[in-house]
Amino acid sequence: IKNKNLIILGSNGCGKTTLAKAIAGLFDTKTLDTKLINYIPTKLDIFDEFMNVYEFLTLSCLHGDNDIDKVLELLDILNLKEKNAKTLSSGESQLVLLASSILHGAKYTILDEPTSNLDPKKVKKVFHILKKNDLLNYKIIISHNLDLAYKLGFDIIFIKDGKIDFNGSNEKFFSQKNLDKYFDKTIKNIDNNIVINL
Repeated sequence: IKNKNLIILGSNGCGKTTLAKAIAGLFDTKTLDTKLINYIPTKLDIFDEFMNVYEFLTLSCLHGDNDIDKVLELLDILNLKEKNAKTLSSGESQLVLLASSILHGAKYTILDEPTSNLDPKKVKKVFHILKKNDLLNYKIIISHNLDLAYKLGFDIIFIKDGKIDFNGSNEKFFSQKNLDKYFDKTIKNIDNNIVINL
């Protein structure tokens, strides 16, 4: 994955998150280098029930030089700054986690389902942030959102039965022949959009 953005795809329970945690070194915290890699989970877990969003994000400012207020404004969540982090909705939590990843400043950021629980407008905003390289350096993204994965254009790893079954270009993975192979003809590429064939 040297100097590349990457997307990890696969069905539920196939081992995507396990692979991501192994890459991040979370199974051996002694080897975890926070300047090199940052893992952003699917759920915001706050240990302090009185901590607000701003206080949580100050803990994320390890190696980056972005301003917290500017990042919150970029994500349209400046209004959450003083809100208790324990009371955030699932969508708000997802955006706060993304803010924390931007503020962290690691060379590689692993984002586990960064668009889950977001409305379409927020998904589009997150897409544009992930597409650019000025806020996050190199990204490893775990997702079930195939259209997002396709539009990002990053290389793809597809996990099947706990093993890497595909490792290659976005273009090759999203060929209709390959989609038929992995999704049993339930996914179609229609007018450059990846849709479920209901």
